[in-house]
Amino acid sequence: MPQLHPPQAASRALVWFKRDLRQDDHAPLAAAQQFESALGLYIIEPEWLSSPEFSSIHLQFALDSLAPLRQLLAARGLPLLVRVGAANEVLAALQAEIGFTHLLSHEETGPMWTYRRDQAVSAWCATNSVRWQEWTQTGVVRRLRTRFGWAQRWQARMDAPRVAAQGGFAGAPGVVLEDLPSMHTLGLQADAKAVQAGSEAHAWAELEGFLDGRGRDYRRAMSSPLTAADACSRLSPHLAFGTISMRAVHQATEHAIAHTDDRTLAKALRSFSGRLRWHCHFMQKLEDQPSIEFDNFARVCDGLRENDFDATRFEAWCAGQTGYPMVDACMRSLTATGWLNFRMRAMLVSFASYHLWLHWRPTGIFLARQFLDFEAGIHWSQMQMQSGTTGINTLRMYSPTKQAHDQDPDGAFIRHWVPELACVPLPYLAEPWKMNDTLERMAGCVVGRDYPAPIVDDKTAVKAAKDRLYGLRKTPQARAEADAVQSRHGSRKSGMAQTGVRRRTSASGKAAAASGADAQQADLFADFADPARSPDSGTP
Repeated sequence: MPQLHPPQAASRALVWFKRDLRQDDHAPLAAAQQFESALGLYIIEPEWLSSPEFSSIHLQFALDSLAPLRQLLAARGLPLLVRVGAANEVLAALQAEIGFTHLLSHEETGPMWTYRRDQAVSAWCATNSVRWQEWTQTGVVRRLRTRFGWAQRWQARMDAPRVAAQGGFAGAPGVVLEDLPSMHTLGLQADAKAVQAGSEAHAWAELEGFLDGRGRDYRRAMSSPLTAADACSRLSPHLAFGTISMRAVHQATEHAIAHTDDRTLAKALRSFSGRLRWHCHFMQKLEDQPSIEFDNFARVCDGLRENDFDATRFEAWCAGQTGYPMVDACMRSLTATGWLNFRMRAMLVSFASYHLWLHWRPTGIFLARQFLDFEAGIHWSQMQMQSGTTGINTLRMYSPTKQAHDQDPDGAFIRHWVPELACVPLPYLAEPWKMNDTLERMAGCVVGRDYPAPIVDDKTAVKAAKDRLYGLRKTPQARAEADAVQSRHGSRKSGMAQTGVRRRTSASGKAAAASGADAQQADLFADFADPARSPDSGTP
């Protein structure tokens, strides 16, 4: 954590809220109390609104969180401005209006547009004699040279005392707070999804309910879409937008484990605690190699799916019209609610990547707009892992029929989200195409008319995918790339040799970096389950 340079006379701090919409455990906010005056700022950036991953549900969650935060900060004397515009333009306008000497914020590991934005802000600060200081808020390490010791650093950060901004602020005088913008004033249409509400209070309510007993069946219930919505923490959007800190979640979880007499709950919370580490582990991959947002980890996979992209298959997958009931039910549920449990997210990506042979970038963009908890580092790492383009992870090809039998044995989930199949007998619900004409008439569902026939043949599609990918992995180039990817991004055990090269620099660092000399899901996949280690994947 950086040491704050002593404020000079007439110093004024501007606390730039990004994905940290809270008061608790907020180092920039605490640092602002040392200044003669301070104010807060949140920017609604056109670059965000026009980014391919953006959905109006993301903005609504931010607005839901900003309204109570603004009230709480105002009661303590700190005005929180909300401005619309490019970051540099907003900062320049504020400098002209009221002036500030220091810009205080948390570090951010986000999509490429955020890094380029930060480079531009760093250059603006250098030109305008504004000192920009950033603090960490997750386990992601800037300028990381090796993964060796990363877990210990994560632990030390998470065990450190939470930062408290106690008491009031000396708010900047003469600041007029305008009304928060709305979807209407921003020219956007509100989404009808039934998504979770934002705010720090909602985040703590979710955490406390989970730790107090709602998470007791976490390990058993997290795999099925029928039970996961209640059994999972549901903190992923709150961590993505920073309405609660990773450190606060970690410490509250460890406290609950230490003070419960319920052994089943304790085991469930230990499993959840491990997934908090995987959250930052995956984000570190994007921090170290920003290109994974766009390029295959294993470049030997370049052109593998991109050259065969089938738009008809893609559209059917997006619409939940593939003819595979479990796939379609999961997609329709996700697009209606903004959330889906990890195992079913993995199945959706697996089906798109192997059965439909679709490239992960277009499918990932579509899913990013559906996930309220979109977190770039987790999202793109997991998209590639589930698509088989990391070069190091096991190819996980989910059978949608088997998943239907395992995770929806009574058919309740499918019947709810695919009402065309509501009267199909249970033995045929996962495979309605096997009904004969008489059964179709009795069920009121003719496959190919009332519900699509399977878009591909399951066995044929999976065999073709296996032949291509396993064949590719046997090549010398693929093996060499796998070694390099594992060395750079793989999880570490004590005593393992490691290498790695840092690809990002702190955006508020030297002007050379700012000018481009060093160019650049909490749950995605919900509750941060790592498929290689999750209890329901069949591996330890």
